Amino acid sequence: MSIRIPESFPYETAHEDVLIPLPDGTRLYARVWRPLTDEPVPALLEYLPYRLTDWTAPRDWQRHPWYAGHGYASVRVDVRGHGNSEGLPTDEYSQVELADGVEVVNWLASQPWCSGKVGMFGISWGGFNSLQIAALAPEPLKAVVTVCSTDDRYDNDVHYMGGSVLAVDMHAWAATMLAFVARPPDPAHVGEVMWHDMWATRLEAVEPYLHTWLSHQTRDAYWKHGSVCEDYSAIQAAVLAVGGWHDPYRDTVLRLVENLPPDRVRGLIGPWSHQYPDRGLPPGPAIGFLQETLRWWDHWLRDGDNDSDANSDGDTGVMAEPLLRSYVMDSHPPATVYDELPGRWVGDAAWPSPSVTPVSYELQGKPVLIRSPQHTGVDAGRFFPFGNDADLPPDQQEEDGRSACFEFEVLEETWVLGRPKVRLRLTSHAGRGQVVARVCDVAPDGSSTLVTRGALNLSARHGRDLTVPWNPGTTEDVVLELNGIGYAFPPGHRIRLSVSSAYWPWIWPQPGSEAGLTLDPDGSALELPLRERQSDFPISFEEPEESEPLGVVVPATLDEPRPERLVVRDVAKGEWRLEVDPRYGGTRVYPDGLEFTEDALETYTINESDPLSARARSTWSIRLHRPDLPWDARVSTTSEISCDAEDFITFNEVICRDGDAVVFHRTWEKRIPRTAG
Repeated sequence: MSIRIPESFPYETAHEDVLIPLPDGTRLYARVWRPLTDEPVPALLEYLPYRLTDWTAPRDWQRHPWYAGHGYASVRVDVRGHGNSEGLPTDEYSQVELADGVEVVNWLASQPWCSGKVGMFGISWGGFNSLQIAALAPEPLKAVVTVCSTDDRYDNDVHYMGGSVLAVDMHAWAATMLAFVARPPDPAHVGEVMWHDMWATRLEAVEPYLHTWLSHQTRDAYWKHGSVCEDYSAIQAAVLAVGGWHDPYRDTVLRLVENLPPDRVRGLIGPWSHQYPDRGLPPGPAIGFLQETLRWWDHWLRDGDNDSDANSDGDTGVMAEPLLRSYVMDSHPPATVYDELPGRWVGDAAWPSPSVTPVSYELQGKPVLIRSPQHTGVDAGRFFPFGNDADLPPDQQEEDGRSACFEFEVLEETWVLGRPKVRLRLTSHAGRGQVVARVCDVAPDGSSTLVTRGALNLSARHGRDLTVPWNPGTTEDVVLELNGIGYAFPPGHRIRLSVSSAYWPWIWPQPGSEAGLTLDPDGSALELPLRERQSDFPISFEEPEESEPLGVVVPATLDEPRPERLVVRDVAKGEWRLEVDPRYGGTRVYPDGLEFTEDALETYTINESDPLSARARSTWSIRLHRPDLPWDARVSTTSEISCDAEDFITFNEVICRDGDAVVFHRTWEKRIPRTAG
């Protein structure tokens, strides 16, 4: 699907870079796009640590000028200690970050060009802190659009899943942020004298996020901070919650539409990955998302009685839409990328929906021993699909062969919408372990498409805030709630429930888990939320539209690109290695002359019979180069996690260069007790 670039907008626009002052004297770097009008207009804020003058600049130029062209002041701000903002970096979503965000909202509202009403939007980090700042309820903040974000920092983020340590992204994201936080300010924006001092001060404050995240292995006060699910009533702004069935955060949309007042929330879930839904990245179909958000902003931020759907200058009909609009995907063969996925949009006026009925599928057969090889999970796909060619899970037949499987014939088309549950009667043969459940669509040719999944750390079975060892040899019933999904199983296919005791590298294996589990089908069941096969609401969207792209150039190279995902098996050693190139950006040249190069490689290694052999390693190299200044800054990082039965063993290294001169070099080696992970 092509993306339309309008030849003109209702307003001509201009942009400028400004420094926003905070009470402690720190100044945050901001870029403001404004419509050329004498009338005050509402302001929209996107607030991130990802560097507005380079890393997110291409994406920013797709949407901020578009909003300005439609009559909004659209503002992109770098979090303190990142990009060209002053101050020192903090942990993600720290109290300092959120307090700064409140100050920015109030500053925007006080500007003479602002009407006094502010909206916040963002994807991932920006979606997180939009919700978190909304929970602090600054008076000018009237509406939020949160995309691919979470309301639960412990159980629905990159750190833990079902109480288990997420090896794949606990490690990878900590390694990524270590490299990101070590990047220097840009002398073209902060000055050829100041940049080096700012960089040196910032580097002295660097501490790997991993140390903190691994030190909180249960749902404690650390994770409750910033988790708006602790008190949904604190959110006073109207919330448009957006997610994709191929994004790990999509359950947040379901929880927000269930727990926020229905006159102040709407939910939208498409087939998308971890991306804005207008960008045209697979899987599609993409939608006119900017136009959809404009309806939201016009309703909540324009003058008029925005508490009703009529007689308002801001009436756009957006609140007459169903509470939840979701895309029910048709069955499709397994593949690691899809340009578009077939399906249809459905609308539900309430959530939980009266059109959805939980139906229990009882497991059949004799008790079965589940002793999955430790490399089970190598075909899990990427935790954060971004629209790359190797992101999604391939055919699951090999993974199913490493699991205990139970099947159910599909006699008529069956729509699933919501979060399936699995009840398992288990006997654990060790005091620690994990169980993973996957639901797959098995076609008549035997191919197996992963539909959804979930995991449970057995020590967290009585609550994510508890660590309760299992008495080996005893039997208990446990419940797993799987990730939400909208999917249509066709007649003639089979619904397969696959249960494993390992899932590397998503889940960090527990010591002793090689002893396995015995699953008793008697007392075990798969519960699917079945939806009626019709929609009472006609749902449609405009075609995708964005503003003129920035004009970043990706130079051609003669180098052969390495595989995005490569699985290597050492047959003699019984060792499996997964190599992942996250493909964040490579080399690009910006219109102002900046040359930005980054390269990353993640490696996950495990012996198929030894859970203590698990090892994750990530390397990053970043270069920022301005030939005209001249300026040549380089960052190299290495991050590793390994383990024994008692501890996680971490190693991190940062090396920074100004030209050929090393200006910073530090290593961290730390052992962190395995209290629950």
